[in-house]
Amino acid sequence: MSNNRINSLLEDIRHQSEERYALVQALREMIASAGDDVTEEVKYGGFLFSSQRDFAGVFSYTRHVSVELSEGARLDDPHNVLEGGGKHRRHIKLQSLADIEQKQVGEYVRAAYRHQS
Repeated sequence: MSNNRINSLLEDIRHQSEERYALVQALREMIASAGDDVTEEVKYGGFLFSSQRDFAGVFSYTRHVSVELSEGARLDDPHNVLEGGGKHRRHIKLQSLADIEQKQVGEYVRAAYRHQS
């Protein structure tokens, strides 16, 4: 994926909100570290992460950042943070850096990475 597209989207987010920019950057780093084969691209207006196939995305909205989990409906939800009622996808809404730890986002991202097959 072109670093230009990634950098351009990051600059757009930063221009709108430093807090959301910091949140997006922290989430990108976390998701990228889920496995050695994780790739990132700009798609659907956000950051899409794949290895064997798409497993997670990060999207910045006006009032929150959303982590989308492609097969989130298949994941356990021990912390009751997954939202959405679709057939496959679930998301976690975040408004601050503290939400990453409070909502145990890393646990869900690692589970989504493992459930790709």
